[in-house]
Amino acid sequence: MGNSKFLPYGRQSIDECDLKAVADTLTSGWLTTGPKVSEFEQAIAKLSKVAHGVAVNSGTAALHAAMYAFGLKEGDEVIVPPMTFAASANCVAYMGATPIFADVDPKTLLIDPEKVEQLITPKTRGIIAVDYAGQPCDYDALRVIADKHGLFLASDACHSIGGDLNGQMVGSLADISLYSFHPVKHMTTGEGGMAVTDNPEYDKRMRIFRNHGITADFRQRDGWFYEMEELGFNYRLTDFQCALGLSQLEKLEKWIERRREIASLYNHEFAEIEELAPLEIRPGANHAYHLYVVKLKGSDCAPKRKALFDYLREKGLGVQVHYIPVHLHPYYKKKFGTYKGMCPVAEEAYNGLISLPMFPAMEDSDVTVVLSLIKDALQRG
Repeated sequence: MGNSKFLPYGRQSIDECDLKAVADTLTSGWLTTGPKVSEFEQAIAKLSKVAHGVAVNSGTAALHAAMYAFGLKEGDEVIVPPMTFAASANCVAYMGATPIFADVDPKTLLIDPEKVEQLITPKTRGIIAVDYAGQPCDYDALRVIADKHGLFLASDACHSIGGDLNGQMVGSLADISLYSFHPVKHMTTGEGGMAVTDNPEYDKRMRIFRNHGITADFRQRDGWFYEMEELGFNYRLTDFQCALGLSQLEKLEKWIERRREIASLYNHEFAEIEELAPLEIRPGANHAYHLYVVKLKGSDCAPKRKALFDYLREKGLGVQVHYIPVHLHPYYKKKFGTYKGMCPVAEEAYNGLISLPMFPAMEDSDVTVVLSLIKDALQRG
């Protein structure tokens, strides 16, 4: 059984409205630091039900800016999950601080609040929760822990824009929340990201940080004079990227609805497939489904996962694995002394994970193809 068209695990959707929005901005006289940036920031802040948005050129830059806003420094510790892309922990290391890995819940692969509490020391400054695959974490429990110990709470919401928890929008669940607009995410600016917050001081610090540490942009300067007060970065996002983001944002609700429809089709079939299971959904969580992740059941799944992965790739499915636990990367082993066995739940889960195609342009027939190929592979053993 083959597949006549390649189905990646994720893919952007670009239409004529997007092209026109970008073209109009390219001929507007503004290419960067113009009106579309603030318009996009305000729109994403409104979606998130918070006061401020700070546009930057990647989700990684948003994470870095947040750590700067929190005043992280060498010697500090921040608790992070291992089941995420490395940027979620790298942003701590960028500041000279130490990421401390708290294991995940085996049913959801979200950071386990009980494990977080066990890892708090006098050096702990904060917690970074990651909404793995698009499902909001247990922010109620994490907020109690953060407030009890005087810690900041950041939300890596790069997978979960448009989701909610008990009716409260993603983006409003932490002190600062971070989004990514990479092409495989729910909406795209090409590359891009944003930090959203209700805190005006965090907003101010992140704006300075993204602009070289300069306290005012050129529109606010008195003639030629400016001052760099902090060591910042050039993390600005262009006007034409923000124009694309605004156009994409108009379709976000429809796209997330379609992702949930696709997930429902997958869920229905996986209820009858004994060898594989999707991750569980927490009560009150409204999943945004950046990824649709399934997990092979049983122990010693790695060889079987490899065979299934290779078979599906051969048949034209761009399946992926999300993620190699961050603490197992060579850099973290060398720099921070992390080791295999540190987060056993994440490590065991990793051996059996596969991310299946999930993007709004998928048709029901595409889902049928994916499921048929999986069933065929399992029947072949």
